[in-house]
Amino acid sequence: MPKKRIIITNKDRERLEDLFKSTLAAVFRNKPYLNDLRGELDRASIVAPEEVPGDVITMNSIVRLKDMKTDEVETFTLVYPDEANIVDSKLSILAPLGTAILGYRVGDLVRWKVPSGKGCWRVEELLYQPERDGIAACPS
Repeated sequence: MPKKRIIITNKDRERLEDLFKSTLAAVFRNKPYLNDLRGELDRASIVAPEEVPGDVITMNSIVRLKDMKTDEVETFTLVYPDEANIVDSKLSILAPLGTAILGYRVGDLVRWKVPSGKGCWRVEELLYQPERDGIAACPS
């Protein structure tokens, strides 16, 4: 089954491409989730920030996810690695679940390999999306 083609903004893609060139990426170079993120970016539909649909998870979005195995619902903010703090529910784009949700929409089922095996989550709600609220997701 082919993977879903995600939607990301050109600004998010640019900043994520910079992340691949960073010293942080050098530390993670042989990690499968860095390759997973690369694959997602290669397949993505790239749009201008003002063109991204309001129900798509972008960087710095706050999203409510339901774990379909446990029925547990959690809220996360999808962030760049230097801002990640799971105690504050700030999920790094380099975490398996962070990579998995980028570009997905409210109502989508996200199936992804995580350290504990295969997971499945439903995007329940997008509480905040910078582009929808007219805020740049990353500095120019």
